[in-house]
Amino acid sequence: SFPMKYFYLLFLFLILLVFSTCEKAVVSQDYTLQGPVFGTTYKITYLNANANYQKSIDSLFLKMNSSLSTYIPTSDISRINNGETNVIIDDYFAEVLDKSKQIFLETNGFFDPTVGNLVNAWGFGPKDERINLTESQLKEQMQFVGLDKVKRIAYKVVKESAEIYLDFNSIAKGFGIDVIARFLDSKIIGNYLIEIGGEIRTNGFKKNQQPWIIKLVDPIAADDSSGFKNINLSNKSMATSGNYRKFRISDSGIKYVHTINPKTGSASESNLLSVSVIADLDCADVDAYATAFMAMGLEKTKVFLSKNTQLEVILLFVNAEGNLAEYSNYNL
Repeated sequence: SFPMKYFYLLFLFLILLVFSTCEKAVVSQDYTLQGPVFGTTYKITYLNANANYQKSIDSLFLKMNSSLSTYIPTSDISRINNGETNVIIDDYFAEVLDKSKQIFLETNGFFDPTVGNLVNAWGFGPKDERINLTESQLKEQMQFVGLDKVKRIAYKVVKESAEIYLDFNSIAKGFGIDVIARFLDSKIIGNYLIEIGGEIRTNGFKKNQQPWIIKLVDPIAADDSSGFKNINLSNKSMATSGNYRKFRISDSGIKYVHTINPKTGSASESNLLSVSVIADLDCADVDAYATAFMAMGLEKTKVFLSKNTQLEVILLFVNAEGNLAEYSNYNL
C-alpha cells in the first residue's frame, strides 16, 4: 500500500504549486492597451496592475455603442431618433442626457445635442447628405432644435416632436473616457492615462512620480521648437475641438465647418479655429464645453470663461489682420 506520508507530501506539493501560480498571477506590471472605437482609436496606459483588462474595456465600449451610437441602426439612440417611444434607456444614456441638459443650460444653448438633423443636412453626419439649406429649409429644421424639447421621465426619453434627432457625438468620446476611468478606479488602479481620439483624462502620476505631460502641437509655430506646449495633465481632463480639418466645400466654393451653431442653424465659418479645454472635471464636461466654445466664437467664450474660472483654455483664432493668433488662460 502507498505510505500515508507520501500522500501528505503530495498534498503539500499541490498546495505549494497553487500558491506559486497565484504568486505569478499577482505580479504587478504596466499595461498599454489600444484599439478602434467610436470611429477613432483609443490608447490606455495604466501602471502597477495585476491584470490585462482589454476584454472588459472592449465590452464597456460595446455597451456604450449599443446605447449611444448614431452609426448603429439598432442602438437605443437610433431607435429613439426613428420615433420609437417605448425604448428603455440604460444608465449611460441617462447620465449623458442629464449632463447634456446641464451644459445646455450653462452655455445658454450653445451646447445642444439636438442639432443632429442639421449636422446631417450640412453633410457631416451618418446620413452623409449634401444639402445647401435655403432660409426656409433652415427655419423648418430649427423647430426641431433645442434640448429643452427633450425630457427624461425615469428611463424613457420623451421628445416634443418625433423629428427631433439626438446626437451625443460631441460628448460621447469624453464620456467613454470617464466610463473607463471609473472602471480602473474600481480596480484600485491609481495611475493611468486614457486617450480616445485626442481627448485625454489622467489620474495620479507616471513612473517615479513624474507628472503626465502632454505635448500639444501649436499650428501657429509647428515647425519651431517653441511650437510645442507642455501641458501638465496629471489628474485632469482635456478635450480639443477644431475646424481647420473637418469641413466640406460646396459646389459654389463656400467652406462649411463641422461645428453647427445651434442658435442660428448655420455651418458658416467663425473666427475660432481650435479650442482646447483643460479642467479637473469629467472628460465629458470638457468635451461638451469645447464644442460649445467653437459655436460661441472667441468673444462670447472669453465672457463665459470669466465666470467659469475652473476652465483653462487654449484658443486659436483668426485675428482682424487675417493671421492665426492665440488666446490662452492656461497657466504653464
